[in-house]
Amino acid sequence: MCVTSVGQTVGNFEMEVYDPVKGDFGKISLEEIKAKKQWTVLVFYPADFTFICPTELADLADKHEELKDAGVEVISVSTDTKFSHLAWQQSEKLLKNVKYLMGADPTGKVSRMFGVYDEATGLDYRGTFLINSEGKLVSSEVNVNNVGRNAAELVRKVHAHIYCSKHSDEVCPANWTEGKKTLKPSAKMVGKVYEAVS
Repeated sequence: MCVTSVGQTVGNFEMEVYDPVKGDFGKISLEEIKAKKQWTVLVFYPADFTFICPTELADLADKHEELKDAGVEVISVSTDTKFSHLAWQQSEKLLKNVKYLMGADPTGKVSRMFGVYDEATGLDYRGTFLINSEGKLVSSEVNVNNVGRNAAELVRKVHAHIYCSKHSDEVCPANWTEGKKTLKPSAKMVGKVYEAVS
């Protein structure tokens, strides 16, 4: 199976999920999300009942409403089963505010699509992927498993990508946040970016 790279169209995938809002199981597919014209954030993590993972998922839960309001479907994913997700979400106090879908990928099929599956352990690396509403992979970040991620930076990047998708003649400089100045590349700006951002 080929790993999907940034700029490529993501093949359809389907996963069983645990939905903490409904307290029940279900399924989700990329085709379903695209049909709703939504963007997709996939947050892969090593395993339920571990140590950094609940802190990351809690951090993501704090930003979930903002992402949802931006038209983004958030799905956390590990190679655990939907049953393990249910038990973990209900027992780990850090996960009490998790309202996004928790994807189960026990065969590693979806994880392999994004290059985060560790064949030696059967677990996932910490991978964060942003798929636009047309199904193109626009952002990819993969970390080894001893350092947690920052959901605020994910939100910043999501807003920047959505903005650029609507303003194709503009680009977002470093640390750009909504309302800040963007750049409109041109021959006049070459070697004069300082002046443009000042």
